[in-house]
Amino acid sequence: MKILANDGISKSGIDALEKGGFEVITTKVAQSQLENYINDNNIDAILVRSATQVRQELIEACPSLKLIGRGGVGMDNIDVEYAIDNGLHVINTPAASSSSVAELVFSHLFGMVRFLHSSNREMPLEGDTRFKELKKAYAQGIELRGKTLGIIGFGRIGQEVAKIGLGLGMNIIATDELVESAPITLDFFNGQKISFQIDTIDKNELLKEADFITLHVPAQEDYLITETEFDKMKDGVGIVNAARGGILNEVDLVKAIESGKVQFAGLDVFETEPTPAVQLLMNTEISLTPHIGAATKEAQDRIGIELAKQIIELLR
Repeated sequence: MKILANDGISKSGIDALEKGGFEVITTKVAQSQLENYINDNNIDAILVRSATQVRQELIEACPSLKLIGRGGVGMDNIDVEYAIDNGLHVINTPAASSSSVAELVFSHLFGMVRFLHSSNREMPLEGDTRFKELKKAYAQGIELRGKTLGIIGFGRIGQEVAKIGLGLGMNIIATDELVESAPITLDFFNGQKISFQIDTIDKNELLKEADFITLHVPAQEDYLITETEFDKMKDGVGIVNAARGGILNEVDLVKAIESGKVQFAGLDVFETEPTPAVQLLMNTEISLTPHIGAATKEAQDRIGIELAKQIIELLR
């Protein structure tokens, strides 16, 4: 049986699939050519991340497909219900990348509060001529310890973010439409553990109380954060979006930065990927990464192995 890993798969995932008797094809096929490629090569399963779209038209046109796999959590690039209704297996790896995304959130947070996103631009240009001035400019950083971190969306990734925040000594508050309460267990290197119970609160309350806000919800039909929500936040708030582009109104974010309402902003996802708005890319107050939340070696290994395990169980 043939597996097309159109957005790539780790070597560990390939090895596991080949050991299970599958042929793995890692050729990157353009979206417009997928239908022909799948049919010409009699592909049994397609594995994607966020780049490739697997919509009804493609599923309908490719009768050889038996399985669609998503390396990661979000399934908004796949017509899941249609696929299942037509007898296909649809799988994903919801837990494999949680730690990687959570660590990226704190990469942005640590970088922002110490102005690394700005100083790393300025030091190569003027570090040898304006060292004292730059030192003064970046000497107004703050600590994360003791601050309140608001987590919007308290699923697997949100809970991983909570773990890191608790370990830093932050006050954690969270909101979620489905999760009322969650146990958070911190596992330490020597086998010791400590557990917390975090009860979620109303979103408006979180907006008012949080010093920093991080978003961890799936794709939405409408914006989750707009000018209305920014107005409810503390002056000088920090916000990170490593979830999905389109849940935060980017025009309103820029306005909030310009007004001083938002002091810190970190973006890993964008409304118009893969061509983010220039006003975001050129804004020196925003910490930027190109949608790499799940892109660590460890996460990709876990994703590949988990996909292989599920495929072997379902198709053999």
